[in-house]
Amino acid sequence: MKKYTYTEKQDTRSGFGAGLAELGKTNDKVVALCADLTPSLKMADFIEANPDRFFQTGIAEANMMGMAAGLTIGGYIPYTGTFANFATGRVYDQIRQSIAYSGKNVKICASHAGLTLGEDGATHQILEDIGLMKMLPGMTVINPCDYNQTKAATIAIAEHEGPVYLRFGRPKVPIFTPVDQKFEIGKAIMLNEGTDVTIIATGHLVWEAIKAGEALEEKGISAEIINIHTIKPLDEEAIVKSVKKTGCVVSAEEHNFLGGLGESVSRTLSEHYPAPQEFVATKDTFGESGTPDQLMEKYGLNAEAIVAASEKVIKRK
Repeated sequence: MKKYTYTEKQDTRSGFGAGLAELGKTNDKVVALCADLTPSLKMADFIEANPDRFFQTGIAEANMMGMAAGLTIGGYIPYTGTFANFATGRVYDQIRQSIAYSGKNVKICASHAGLTLGEDGATHQILEDIGLMKMLPGMTVINPCDYNQTKAATIAIAEHEGPVYLRFGRPKVPIFTPVDQKFEIGKAIMLNEGTDVTIIATGHLVWEAIKAGEALEEKGISAEIINIHTIKPLDEEAIVKSVKKTGCVVSAEEHNFLGGLGESVSRTLSEHYPAPQEFVATKDTFGESGTPDQLMEKYGLNAEAIVAASEKVIKRK
């Protein structure tokens, strides 16, 4: 098992803020909009350096999406910022009609996704956003795993023509990817090669998958671990190649198992190489108030759950 270590933790939303600030210096077509949540989205550095390229829309997310769509007509690359719940569920009609249907070059940047929003509770903990967004034709869906990868993704999507949903989170998580990494949309990253089970993870669950791989190694189980930062377009080639080798797969995500990464993996395998699969995800439920660690444990979104799912799926081969 390849060893991964970290020296610090940082929230992925700060990675977004750092990436946006860098774009402010290097790409004069990038503009930013926010629905009254600039501190939470870490947009201060961009705003300070580029006050004429920032638009505070207030608590009017639907208007923000319409404004962003309009700005693309003038050749600008708008980055919208708000919580994932408000960036998708509240404004789905505007995204579908004004952005996706028209193929507008809007970057929908969504913070505080999943259960790890924590104490704000179920009304704010959106667990269906990946499903909502990946079903929109032409929408690219990205869910990076740590600060460095979120920064890299934020910068990379400016060069991608078309609508993008960029999902990131609130809590501080380990930084374990390279600071100078190249972010390639739609290209999975092999974290560890193995022979007994494939673990495919996204977002905050990637680090948990790494810890699970170490625990499985102590039990004599060789886990192949893949970081899927781009859920759409999905790197189907990498998934099929791995599962052909290991014969089974566990998908891990901070999202409902209906509509998320696991479902995309399942569809891919049903078409190309049917194999046993276990899902580490929330099971058709809303969240509740609690600390991120409490919620991830209660809803089975941690390394222990990935270990258990791996042992179970291996028996199904």
